[in-house]
Amino acid sequence: MLTDKTLLITGGTGSFGNAVLKRFLDSDLLEIRIFSRDEKKQDDMRRHYNNTKLKFYIGDVRDYDSVINVMRGVDFVFHAAALKQVPSCEFHPIQATKTNVIGTENVLEAAIVCGVTRVICLSTDKAVYPINAMGISKALMEKVAIAKSRNSNSTIICVTRYGNVMASRGSVIPLFVHQIRSGQSITITDPNMTRFMMTLDDAVDLVLYAFENGSSGEIFVQKSPAATIEVLAQALTGLMERPHHEIRIIGTRHGEKLYEALLSREEISCAADLGDYFCVPPDLRDLNYAKFVEEGDDKISRAEDYNSHNTERLDVDGMQKLLLKLDFMQAIARGENAVAEE
Repeated sequence: MLTDKTLLITGGTGSFGNAVLKRFLDSDLLEIRIFSRDEKKQDDMRRHYNNTKLKFYIGDVRDYDSVINVMRGVDFVFHAAALKQVPSCEFHPIQATKTNVIGTENVLEAAIVCGVTRVICLSTDKAVYPINAMGISKALMEKVAIAKSRNSNSTIICVTRYGNVMASRGSVIPLFVHQIRSGQSITITDPNMTRFMMTLDDAVDLVLYAFENGSSGEIFVQKSPAATIEVLAQALTGLMERPHHEIRIIGTRHGEKLYEALLSREEISCAADLGDYFCVPPDLRDLNYAKFVEEGDDKISRAEDYNSHNTERLDVDGMQKLLLKLDFMQAIARGENAVAEE
């Protein structure tokens, strides 16, 4: 499937792009294209990997001309370019719309025009029942992908949706580690707040599963454990041998939920259970609007969404075992300085 093919990763200088390179750099792919706005990160990657299979393209998914330029000759696309930080999207929602929604339209249209075989779009649990601008823009990104998949002909377009990637830059784990090390109180919004816990490798596995198995218009979700923020804090203080470190509750911040959902009740009522994954089939209703207003499904009324409150719940020991799968936390446990994933 990969022999002599070309893979494009939009937003490829981030943690996801680097993780994909670890899997694919020694594969039979002919070329891997990294597309992003950040020339400094591209130069860092060029020097780090020193591999002629890697090609770097400066551009922005908002700019269709730069997207169509990088798309020519591409066989597969992993679309990871996005604005992901909740606060920045909240203050600048039009910027989130331009990148996450219009940028996705540009990527998918260019992929169809250039005859790309497969496109995998990366989404987030915040797209389910969204309450902030980031989640709303990613929900619209998914709708754009599903709509384009209806008329994509030979281009297969799939979506993957996953929760917070542990120890990624800007996430709570590096913050807690910094607070513990500097003697500050650990600031917890709500000790009962739950979040899905996924490693970066889990996220890459999900994308590769969709890549290998997906049909156009499908959404893939990996079954993931969750933990309360209190359990996460206790797991970290234990690993860092500071079991009595002060914890201070500051209250829920703007745009935060008590729990996140990976599947809505509408989706889980029709999703296929694939063992480690759920697959939501494409919405095949056409422009005959009667199908939207005259047909229903009583299973939806009985369904419960798949969320971080009702999934497998980790205790402190389980959370510590999961944390120790991360290179970042292994270094922290050894007393070394470590930098979170980009």
